[in-house]
Amino acid sequence: MVYDYIVHNYKEGEPIFFSDLLIEGISKSAVNQQLKTLCKNGRLMKYETGVYYIPKESLLNVPVGLNADIVAKYRFISRNGRVDGFYAGNTFANQLGISTQVPRVIEIVSNNTNSAPREIEIGKRKFYVKKPVEKVTAENVYVLQMLDLLKNLDAYLDYSYEIAKEKFTEYIHLHEIKRLDVDKYIRKFPTMIFKNYYELELDHVFA
Repeated sequence: MVYDYIVHNYKEGEPIFFSDLLIEGISKSAVNQQLKTLCKNGRLMKYETGVYYIPKESLLNVPVGLNADIVAKYRFISRNGRVDGFYAGNTFANQLGISTQVPRVIEIVSNNTNSAPREIEIGKRKFYVKKPVEKVTAENVYVLQMLDLLKNLDAYLDYSYEIAKEKFTEYIHLHEIKRLDVDKYIRKFPTMIFKNYYELELDHVFA
């Protein structure tokens, strides 16, 4: 029954979190026992404590497993169409193109943490996870991600402000961020954000 539930709700190679397996009529203890059996017979694979997946065969008929980045994305950022967080700090600065630094620790802002900012390990990879200033949703994720980076811009910027403005402008237009979106959330961040926001002249970017 547990396996039927899993194959109807998860794809091959997709993280399956034990905490998410709430199956009507089956206790968590019974679910745990069935997961152990499924792993023994090879129908499921265990990535680490509390994380499983349906093995996916490669072209060489070798099972393809999970990696830490996929597990972190599903756990903290997005899954099943729901948005819970975003990459931040040097990780996002690198993605945006304003930093050449390759972060040793991946920084994530996520709804799915109740503790103070902390470093966690998934597989052998390290992630720094912290709570957002406002609950992250599909509607506000891009403006919150942008503002979170702006608050400490100089710590990540490896290029001129002119290049940074170009990159932020591209991001704003790509995700259709409006001035009203910025006005709604900017005061939830440290006051330093206003200096960076106005030095980049982003107020003139919005349509």
